[in-house]
This record gives sequence, structure tokens and C-alpha cells, in this order.
Amino acid sequence: MTATEILLIIIKFAGALAVFLFSMKMMSEGLQKVAGSRMRTILGHFTGNPLSGILTGTAITAIIQSSSATTVMVVSLVNAGMVSLSGAIAVIMGANIGTTATAWIITLLGLGDGGSGLPLSMLIAAVSLFFIFSKRDRMQSIGQTVIGLALLLVGMDLLQAAMPDLKEYPEFLQTLAALGHYGFWSILLFVAIGALLTCIVQSSSAMMAITLVMCYNNWIDFNVAMALVMGQNIGTTITANIAAVVANTAGKKAARAHLLFNVVGVLVTLILFHPIMNFILGIFPHDMPMAITLFHTVFNVGNTILLAFFIPQIIKIVNHMVKEKPASGDDESFRLKYIEPTLLSTAELNLQSAKLEIEEFSKRVLRMYTFLPALRTAKSQDDFDHTLQRIAHYEQITDNMDMEITRYLTRLGTGGVSQHTSQRISSMLRISDNLESIGDDIYHIALVRQSKRADAAHFSDALNDNLSQMSTLVGRALDTMDANLHDYDHADFATAHALEQDINHLRDRLRNDHLEALKSNRYDYNVGIAYSNLYALYEKLADHVINVSEALETKWDTGSQPAEPAQA
Repeated sequence: MTATEILLIIIKFAGALAVFLFSMKMMSEGLQKVAGSRMRTILGHFTGNPLSGILTGTAITAIIQSSSATTVMVVSLVNAGMVSLSGAIAVIMGANIGTTATAWIITLLGLGDGGSGLPLSMLIAAVSLFFIFSKRDRMQSIGQTVIGLALLLVGMDLLQAAMPDLKEYPEFLQTLAALGHYGFWSILLFVAIGALLTCIVQSSSAMMAITLVMCYNNWIDFNVAMALVMGQNIGTTITANIAAVVANTAGKKAARAHLLFNVVGVLVTLILFHPIMNFILGIFPHDMPMAITLFHTVFNVGNTILLAFFIPQIIKIVNHMVKEKPASGDDESFRLKYIEPTLLSTAELNLQSAKLEIEEFSKRVLRMYTFLPALRTAKSQDDFDHTLQRIAHYEQITDNMDMEITRYLTRLGTGGVSQHTSQRISSMLRISDNLESIGDDIYHIALVRQSKRADAAHFSDALNDNLSQMSTLVGRALDTMDANLHDYDHADFATAHALEQDINHLRDRLRNDHLEALKSNRYDYNVGIAYSNLYALYEKLADHVINVSEALETKWDTGSQPAEPAQA
């Protein structure tokens, strides 16, 4: 085999693999768009016991055709405290079963003689025409799924065509044969090869397709194929563990449990390797692709049935693998709790992460607001400076949170999402921007207090009472905004708008009284400037508060746009 021939084979194979991976991505994303955020809701609600968790993981993975998406989702839900570790382990076990659906699709539809799959792929592609030209997002997403399936079959056909006839290259056959002549060590070698290649390709489905094509072309023996499949199950856990790098301790434990489950499953199967091989070959003695697909299913179903009884023991082991970090007591450091960059590949299913992060953003802003009264009541300059520094620190946190959330949502919106999801992203971007503006307004109020203190400008009891009344109303508006952010579907918009009107009316009264006071020289210039700046800033802050609730009033299902920002 010359260097040119080797290069041509590599180019053909790489091109075929690229088509296959793209088709898997297109089909998976189309299914995720059809499923929408309901998949996360289902994961969060149907994981109460091992059986329901396993069935949920199986169903969702079979539907969205991506075990990686399911496992990454469940890691993020554990990270957010929405799913218990035992529930997550059950879902991950089910995801391993669900991923076998892809192998059956490939075996039953994608393998054939010299392009026999092409007419079927064209038929499926033709069917997609009924969906892709629809104006409805859901129909277009179905069309994307169908055309993805057609491309998957084309990719399988290309993979078969890219495989050279090894009869023409006897030296390569001899090398493969030599690697298989070391008994049990050969099995371990091919397990390691399967795990390594799956880590590199980042798709167990792609590696399964390659294994099936090699079986179809009689490149490898059945025992080698079994070893590659076992290795693929270990290699696929890398995705969840990458996602867990930025997760909290609970998320890391879920990812480690995924790895542990598959490693233990491989060890058990290695012990029973020959009985299992003889059992499978007894069913399909002359059909290697069907035999290896059946083994893939038996392997995952059998391991799940066996290890489902040992979930408590798995939890104990991962608790030893991932130690709890001692609480630092620092609640004023910048950190995102729910958004992980590795989730961007499943955009339709990860709006919940952004929603949870925005809720955390709102909590930070409310806490920042509670610092303001301490500026007025500070008994010493040190107390005043300490509170001002905390407010300044929180203002920096709000800037960073807005920047990171905006970056995440912007990247999320460039992934070909549905109109429904695009509207939610636009609304969340507006909410994040207004939360950051609220943080700015709180900081500016603190700076006015600092300037007032430096100028020794003292407010009368009446002025303090007016500002206290304004502060209380704005605080109530913030509480309503925060409650609305925690329940989009049952937000109390009536109370939010009523408070906004009350604040505007109070601002108008204070402004009129202030103008009269200036005319009658009831207080000096420094007092008047500080006073007018404060009530104006409180009202400006309230405008940003109502903007948040108005952003939530977007009618997700009708395509209407958010209301215009309130004017000061």
C-alpha cells in the first residue's frame, strides 16, 4: 500500500465520517427543537425512583438520539439541585439503553450492498419536503429531523464505500489478525482502542457505525467487535465528565457515576465474555452487524438491570471519589452556578440553565439593595465606607454576571434555534440588561449618599420620610419582580404595574414639592441637589424593575415582541 493510497483512504473515510457526524447533529438538534424545554421538565419530575428514572432516561435518549445530551442535561440538573444524585444515576443508566436505538437504525436501514441505502435515503429526504417549507417552527424542526435521518443513511453508505477491500492489502489483514492473537490481552487492547477512538470522535454513535461497517466488511472478528463496543461505552462518558469540570460537587458526582457504571459494566461483561459471545452468535450466527447490535443492547440492558440494585453503593463510591468542599462562607464572590459552556450544543434544552442563572442574578440585586439603608444609619465613617465597598463590589458582580449571561445567550441564539426559543432568548437578554442597570442605579444612589456625607448636607425628618417611602415602594417592586422571575407562567403583572404607577405618582409629588421648596428657600443647594438626585434615581431604578416584568409579558406562542421600556 503506497502513501498515496493510504492518504486517499483517509480522506474518503474522513469525509464520510464528517457527513455521518453532521447528520447525527442535525437529527439530534431537530428532535431537541421538537421536544423543546419539556425534556428538562420531564427529567426533573420523573426521577423519583430508579425504575422511573431509567425509563425516563431511555425514552428521552431514544427520542433526542443523543445520550451525551441526556447525560449533560442530568449533570446540570444535579448541579442546580433539581435532581437527586440517585435519580441522576438512574437516568444515566436509562440513557445507555436509549442510545442503542441509533445502532438499530443503522443496522436495519443503513447497511446494504453498494448503495442500496441510497434510494431509501432519497425517499426519506423527499418526505422532509412536506415539513421544511412549513411556516410553523415545529414542522420545520420535524423536517430537520427527517432530513438528518436521510443524511445519516447517506453517511453510512459513504462509510461503506470508503472502506477499502482488504483483500487487496493482505499486509493490513495480517496486522489485524496479529492483534487478535493475544487471547484475553487482545480483548483488553481493543476495549482501550474503542474507548480512545470514542474520546477522539466524541460520538459513540459514530464509533458504533464504524464498528458495524467493519463487521459488515468482515474486517474484524466478533470478539474484537464486542471489545470495541465495550470501549465505546467507556469513551462516551468523557462528555459528561467534561461538562462536570465547571459543575459543583453534586454535578461532578453524577458524571463520575456515569463513568463508574460503564466501567463496572465492562468488567462484568469481560468476566462473562465467552458465554455472552456464544449466546449472541447462537441467535445470529451469520449476520455480524445484527449480532453486534444485539450485543450492544444486551450489554446496556443487562448492566442496567444488574447495577440498578446497587445505586446506593455507587453513590457511596462516588462520594469517596469526589469530596465535599468545605463551605467558605463567602457569598459575595462572582460565580455562575448553572451555566456551563459545554451545554451549548443542546441549545433548545438549556434555557433552564439561563433562567436559573437570571434568578440568581435577581437575588444578588435584591441583596445589594438591602445594603442602602446602612449608608444612612452608619454611625462612623468606617461603617459607611465598609457598606459602600460592599455595594461597589456587588456592582462589579452584576456587571460580570450580565456579561457572562449575555455571552451565553448570544451563543445559544446562534445555534439555529426555533422562533419560540429565540423569543425567550431575546426576553432573557433584556432581563439581564435591566438587572445590571438596577445594580448601576443602586451604586449611583450610594455615590449620592457619599457626596451628601462629604458635603455635610443634612436632610430634615420630612425629607428622610419621603425617601423612606420611595425606598419602600421600590423594595416592594423589586420583590414582585423577583417573584415573577421565579414563575414565568404565573407572573403577577398587575401588582408590578400598580407599584410602578405608585412610584411614578410619588416621584411627581416629591418633584413638585421640591420645586416649591427651592422657590421658598426651605433648604440649601447641596441638600436640594442630593435630595432630587436620590428620588430621581429611585424612580429610574423602578423603571428598570418594570422593564423586567414587561419582558416576561412576551407571548411566547404568538410571536409578539416585548413591550417597550418604561420611560422615566
